[in-house]
Amino acid sequence: MVFAQPDAPEAQGLRIERSDDGLYLGASLDFSLPELAEDALHKGIPMFFVMEAQVRRERWYWSDRLVAEATRYMRLSYQPLTRRWRLNTSTVPFANSGLGVVLGQNFDELDEALSAMRRVARWRIGDADVLEPDAAHTVQLRFRLDISQLPRPLQIGAVGRSDWNLLVFRSQRVAPGVQP
Repeated sequence: MVFAQPDAPEAQGLRIERSDDGLYLGASLDFSLPELAEDALHKGIPMFFVMEAQVRRERWYWSDRLVAEATRYMRLSYQPLTRRWRLNTSTVPFANSGLGVVLGQNFDELDEALSAMRRVARWRIGDADVLEPDAAHTVQLRFRLDISQLPRPLQIGAVGRSDWNLLVFRSQRVAPGVQP
């Protein structure tokens, strides 16, 4: 069960769009970085974020069935020598052996980088036929700070501290017969 806090961050305007080549999600995330995460960023420690989308078919006789799932990984870092922010986005987790295939963007200000993270536009989360016309579906979007990717000393200090928590969650029901 999820309880909403009055000042909890959330996803605004969750949009689901079906086209011939897939099911797409768009949203605007409303969050601010935890103070400790922002401080660590300014010291050159990268922060890792995970965005997950799930499409579940509602069933009355059993738990809802997962019909589509997509994950996006983000790495935000600050280069003190150039005073620039770098945002890397990938469909696979970042490994210690290198970044792999990623989309990299540079920004002059932290607010610009965060603005790019907050916008989700035409993100393909599944095939076009995952929404069955005679069944209700629920689309869930979750964005969080991935503490497990932090350096080990910060992981130990972050456990159990709400100062590191960042979670944005939104769920939207798509009624049967309604085509998004």
